[in-house]
Amino acid sequence: MTKRVIIMNFELESQSYQAFSRVKRLAAEQKIKAEQMAVVSHTNDGQHNFTIEDFLDFTGNNKSATGGLIGMLVGILGGPIGILLGWFTGGMIGASQDVKEVKNAEGIFKFLIDKIGEGETGLILIADEEDNRPLNQVVMNELGGEITRLELAEVEEDIKKAQDLAQQKKAQATAEKPADAPTDSDSEQ
Repeated sequence: MTKRVIIMNFELESQSYQAFSRVKRLAAEQKIKAEQMAVVSHTNDGQHNFTIEDFLDFTGNNKSATGGLIGMLVGILGGPIGILLGWFTGGMIGASQDVKEVKNAEGIFKFLIDKIGEGETGLILIADEEDNRPLNQVVMNELGGEITRLELAEVEEDIKKAQDLAQQKKAQATAEKPADAPTDSDSEQ
């Protein structure tokens, strides 16, 4: 079995919540081996914020929504790293080297932006599936949704690339800041 990040998107927001409940039941019936699951929404206000509306950690580790892989994924997308990497501000990327770096780091993030578009709500699940039919039945056949399965290792690699690129961009911005420019610590005093 391979761990996967499973993205589910639906026509209606309420279907994401129905799927959340139904997938929870599939896990309780041991038809899937789920680790984490979250209902995620993408705001339609031009700010491209992704928020976790509901979260469940099936492992018993009581990870919070922000502490798990899903939280990191959503945090990178909607947070300052997403903006820093230019996912929502096309004019921000200037040099061809920047474009190449962002293209290498954007994999899962661009995909999620496309799948859970502005004003939409979807479901993200991390799970092992011995058989994909139970999830397909609920999501596609009963709720009319769409499912995309990604390898967990690839998603983790994309998260690491994005974090590394963001650190490089921050370091570059700090190095380019004039010596007499105020720092964050100066404004706090």
